[in-house]
Amino acid sequence: MDELNGIVNELESGQQPLNDALERFERGTRLLKACDRQLEDAARRIEIVRRIDEDGVEVETFDATATTDRIPSESPDAGSGNLF
Repeated sequence: MDELNGIVNELESGQQPLNDALERFERGTRLLKACDRQLEDAARRIEIVRRIDEDGVEVETFDATATTDRIPSESPDAGSGNLF
């Protein structure tokens, strides 16, 4: 996550030559996909833990959209231009 944040900051600065910026963007995209996989794995683990209640019956799926569909104006960093 720190590396991805650094890449975002580098790209936002606009100081890299185009080829370097494209390489960093590609690296950032791969890191973002890896972070996405980790979040999906965590969501599955949460679902598994929630399934195991006292009776072993209840199933409540993890709502991943609760954190991704937030309106930008509700975000604490809204308008700051920062992605992280």
